[in-house]
Amino acid sequence: MDADRVADEFGLGRVRQLSPGPVARGKQGVVWRLETSEGRWAVKVAHAAVDEVQVAAAAAFADAAAAAGVPTPAVRRTTWGAVCSSGTSVTAWLDLLPPDLALDPELVGALVAGIHRVAPPASGPVDGWYVEPVGAAAWGDVVSRLVGDGAPFARELAALRDELVALESWLEPPTDLVTCHRDLWADNVLPTIDGGACVIDWEGCGPASRDQELACVLFEFGRSDPGRARALVAAYEGAGGPGRVTGRGDFSMLVSQLGHITELGCRDWLVPNDRSPTRADAEAWVRETLDDPHSRVVLDGLLAAVHP
Repeated sequence: MDADRVADEFGLGRVRQLSPGPVARGKQGVVWRLETSEGRWAVKVAHAAVDEVQVAAAAAFADAAAAAGVPTPAVRRTTWGAVCSSGTSVTAWLDLLPPDLALDPELVGALVAGIHRVAPPASGPVDGWYVEPVGAAAWGDVVSRLVGDGAPFARELAALRDELVALESWLEPPTDLVTCHRDLWADNVLPTIDGGACVIDWEGCGPASRDQELACVLFEFGRSDPGRARALVAAYEGAGGPGRVTGRGDFSMLVSQLGHITELGCRDWLVPNDRSPTRADAEAWVRETLDDPHSRVVLDGLLAAVHP
């Protein structure tokens, strides 16, 4: 990572220190910590070419959420006003704590409500990552290849395959599309050192349903605890959040997205790449589903808790 170039293009002042390596790694890119004479910065470098129009729209959405009181790192623009340069983007650095599924559900609900209140209208097409099934054939193929290559988690995935396929029967196309964050998992809704929480990584925002995004958050921070689920939804509605989880179809984005993440992790294990440089990196993504599955029983329990 060329720290001097980034500091010059984004007007960050003189470089003082760059982290010896990425401090965070996601499926879309890596993040470096940069300290300059003007402050501390999170520098995200994408694995692949980015759509600069999309990145600019995401930054505008983050700006709107911040103006509405949602804690999120301030976006830094280049000296010529762009959000991204050569696949690199910069935000102010915030000292955040590790992901925490036990994060205060009322805090999470209010944050998501703040995002949804300012969500701008959107129209399709909705990316298949959020609406389409992996499919029985693809699940069968990846399980077979993992078994053949001796993946340590292959048998566990094979045992879960029928459940993942059955969940895909719940999929319904989203309606009332708006621009949503679409990645409000615990990796991106992080606790802060002062007891609050912060929302990061807006680059994947796009057309989706607020109902379906709320259902994702409900699973991530509610899991099998009906009390946490009810507290989250009550805080969300109390803060003016317009989304509602009322049926199995509202879990469509959850089922599709987690399905594709799991399948991608499996294929990365078979062929490591920049997104998952080692098999351990890939297995970690798959383990998130294997160790705490979003089963029909779990999701029906959440639905019963918030919509008896």
